[in-house]
Amino acid sequence: MSIFPRISLKPEVTDYLKNVFLNKEVLSSVGHQEAESRFQRLLTCLSHPPSYTCVRVSTHVAPLDEIRHKLEEELRKCCLCSSAEEVSVQILPHPCIPDVLLLPVDGPRPVEKLSSELVVGAQCGSAVLRGAHVFAPGILASPKYMKAGDAVSVYSDVEGKCTRGATAFRERKTKGIGVQMVEPLYQSPSFDNVLPGLVFLQNLPSVVVGHVLNPRPGERILDMCAAPGGKTCHIAALMGDQGEVIALDRIRNKIERIHQNAKTLRLRSIKAYCFDSAKAVSSDAAQDAEGPPFPPESFDRVLLDAPCSGLGQRPNMACTWSLKEICSYQPLQRKLFHAAVRLLKRGGVLVYSTCTVTLAENEEQVAWALQTFPCLTLQPQEPHLGAEGMLGARLSPEQLRLLQRFSPELSWDQTETAAPLPCRADRDTIGFFIAKFLKN
Repeated sequence: MSIFPRISLKPEVTDYLKNVFLNKEVLSSVGHQEAESRFQRLLTCLSHPPSYTCVRVSTHVAPLDEIRHKLEEELRKCCLCSSAEEVSVQILPHPCIPDVLLLPVDGPRPVEKLSSELVVGAQCGSAVLRGAHVFAPGILASPKYMKAGDAVSVYSDVEGKCTRGATAFRERKTKGIGVQMVEPLYQSPSFDNVLPGLVFLQNLPSVVVGHVLNPRPGERILDMCAAPGGKTCHIAALMGDQGEVIALDRIRNKIERIHQNAKTLRLRSIKAYCFDSAKAVSSDAAQDAEGPPFPPESFDRVLLDAPCSGLGQRPNMACTWSLKEICSYQPLQRKLFHAAVRLLKRGGVLVYSTCTVTLAENEEQVAWALQTFPCLTLQPQEPHLGAEGMLGARLSPEQLRLLQRFSPELSWDQTETAAPLPCRADRDTIGFFIAKFLKN
């Protein structure tokens, strides 16, 4: 697997991000040299996967230790299928989050380059770096006379310049695994069909969001931008599947994914609808609606995991988006915020989150929300594993401390690789942001 040392961005996007991380408040706080160093580390770490795989466990179905032992057995079987030697699988519980297991990732490892080369799309390449095998639809080009059992080197087309070449997979319309990764650059277990009802692959900050929302049994919860349903299912599990979780998404074919995940994880309290959450508030306050649109103040808690530029995702070796596309999310997020506040009951909790690193979509949105909605106040978050908010949005130090920004660039150094896994896990994550509000 070919990997570039830094994420490939358009020059205008690189300049935009640099201005974010070297804004006046940051420079006055840490100095130009440290700010520049953090920005360069960000560009580097975004192209690499985190040093662990995070697995959320269905503790509403079985105890953590029981599932942990079952997972060890299943992964050991998978390793035996691809290796003649029995491989020990290290699985550690997270010290603070009771439904998370952590598996170390070994890499980058020395990999022999073979003369026979196969090219996959950038999205497929990112999945492979996190432990997946190559599925046939992700293959762009392969040797013309390649046959089953051949060894090939796998390369990712990070610049999008590969024209589809000769490939037996495309000609046969093959589905399923096309290439089994036996010597990956990053060694991590493949979770394809491994205990699907008991474990769910999810980035650590995404699991933290559910705990910060803190849903209670019997409550009515709204997940505004729910697909593919990982956070939706986590909310239902934290409630013991007692209550009602309404999941909305505007893309119809993604609703089935939510239904499938809920069925696989044995959750019955979830109802999913294809609907634009920005329009989810009914004009009829007296309406008692089961489905959207809903009357104002219909929900005890609301999760707005907003559509965003996604610049915190890892590994992300190439981003082809223009600056105009990246800046298009702030207005949409504010429309969703308006709907979220109206749908939330007084005394209810609103959690806003993104998987990006910009100020405009994170801290600046918090500052705007506090000014626009006097009924909202920031609340402490539990657990609080990330750093505080970034300087530059004119929030007070007290307000910044209430925010939670997962900033991988702050821990991207050689000392982190030697630290125990539970210590690395809370810092070596995707880029992510969480804010928690109370509606007074």
